[in-house]
Amino acid sequence: MRSLPPRSTDPNLLVATETSDDAGVYRLAPNLALVQTVDFFPPLVDDPYVYGQIAAANALSDVYAMNGRPITAMNLVGFPDKELDLSILAEILRGGAERVTAAGAVVLGGHSVRDAEVKYGLSVTGLVDPAELLTNATAQPGDLLVLTKPLGTGFVATANKKDQCPPEVLASAVASMIELNVVGRDALRAAGGAHALTDVTGFGLAGHAAEMADGSGLTICLDSRALPLIQGSEPLAVPAFHTRASAGNRAVLEGRLRIEPSADPLGVEYAFDAQTSGGLLIAVAPAHVDRLVAELKFRKAQACAVVGEVCERMDGLAIVLR
Repeated sequence: MRSLPPRSTDPNLLVATETSDDAGVYRLAPNLALVQTVDFFPPLVDDPYVYGQIAAANALSDVYAMNGRPITAMNLVGFPDKELDLSILAEILRGGAERVTAAGAVVLGGHSVRDAEVKYGLSVTGLVDPAELLTNATAQPGDLLVLTKPLGTGFVATANKKDQCPPEVLASAVASMIELNVVGRDALRAAGGAHALTDVTGFGLAGHAAEMADGSGLTICLDSRALPLIQGSEPLAVPAFHTRASAGNRAVLEGRLRIEPSADPLGVEYAFDAQTSGGLLIAVAPAHVDRLVAELKFRKAQACAVVGEVCERMDGLAIVLR
């Protein structure tokens, strides 16, 4: 990213790459802006339809993480058509289309290439009123942090690939991953808004919270004992089921992370676990947090946990795990 040209001086470019936000935003009119994002990855589960649902929900999430509304999607496909039957691809696309339709958006088409490994995702375009845009760089000291989905999809997916994940735990993880983050977006709107917003995906809770902390010039303190966990996943939170990203997510925070002696070791492991189609992390004023939790419960969100707080910057630290 450092080798990219400098940020455009176009005044309509509202969000680019500087704060590692979830999507780019470009203003079209005083009350209308485009939200654009793209994401794809290899299969996490064996069922091609469910894989399509997960990948689509994950890509759509970036628009919700800007407080936007997805309107169109383009399929992105890598597929070994000489090794696998095209009926498998049809099921993947069908699963993706189901989630796009559930989001109130439409699939316009897409692009496919032959590849040695299956890959699928979406390029998504959404809309947002610039006055309602939320980014990951506008948290305020004193904000509380609310997470809308449980953690542990990295552990579960890795265990599943090794045929060591209990079916009921995998089912819980799948239910979480296919849930659209429109649930969290609508809840925060009903609760009176928020100060900052992001979703929790490949960099894990600690990594995405660090992006929010750095973008806002603050420190985020996470409560390792308050983290919502996928039911039954605790036995899987061991090195045998760490993703490659687990160590990387911890290493990238070197020098900007403090793990306090009182922190729960299990919670720390979950804080660095790479998530797929994770929940929204919402920075909200304390006066609004009870209403937000109530709205999430009303909408049957997968989780509605207060997982930390936003503090003044501490000695260059982005994250403190307590």
